[in-house]
Amino acid sequence: MSSYSIGEVAERCGINPVTLRAWQRRYGLLKPQRTEGGHRLFDEEDIQRIEEIKALIKGGTSVGKIKALLEAEKPVPADDCNALQENLMAVLRLASPAKLRAKLVTLRREHTVPELIDNIINPVRQRLTLDNQTGKMLSGMFDGILTELVAASLNESRRKSGKEALIMAWDIEDRIGLWLEAWRLSLQGLHLTVIPEFVSSPRPELFPGQTLYVWTGKTASIRQTELLQYWSEQGYVVNVHNA
Repeated sequence: MSSYSIGEVAERCGINPVTLRAWQRRYGLLKPQRTEGGHRLFDEEDIQRIEEIKALIKGGTSVGKIKALLEAEKPVPADDCNALQENLMAVLRLASPAKLRAKLVTLRREHTVPELIDNIINPVRQRLTLDNQTGKMLSGMFDGILTELVAASLNESRRKSGKEALIMAWDIEDRIGLWLEAWRLSLQGLHLTVIPEFVSSPRPELFPGQTLYVWTGKTASIRQTELLQYWSEQGYVVNVHNA
């Protein structure tokens, strides 16, 4: 694996070496290797982490909160995930909105938002689509309560300082998925307003001067990439969120 000096990393990432040292010493965000002479050596994983840190700062997250966010993204063991999914499915089959709300609140206390979305909620949503008899009814109840939960969390985040932004789904028909991704994106210090309509074109000219995010659910298509380039040339900034 290639290694880079702090000067090379600073030039590549557009970050002052003094800042990189502070991220390491003061905030514990970086853990570069050392040469025998004591000089720092960074690898590609370090560079990827630096880019993640830059993105969080750009989104309004204070440096002091970034370490906790990054560490919260560590994967949960697969066996634990399966057990959590089964447990949530069991609560869903009770068809009790009150019990489902209570279960989701408990899960939120015990897990980070990315863990909850990726390892528990989305797999359970997928499993519900495979049950033709009762899955549709239970899925509707699940989606409704998830929307309540996310909306409450987004409102709660407005008590903290942050940047106003809009988010909408672009060429993907998954309203609940959009709300969940807004929840994930709000961790970057954004005060998000969800536009829950499916659009074939975001029309950034309708939102001049506002921060606009679009969720594609996947890597941007050729058509989407061309439109993003066109909007950029017209002076509009459209941020793509494809988690």
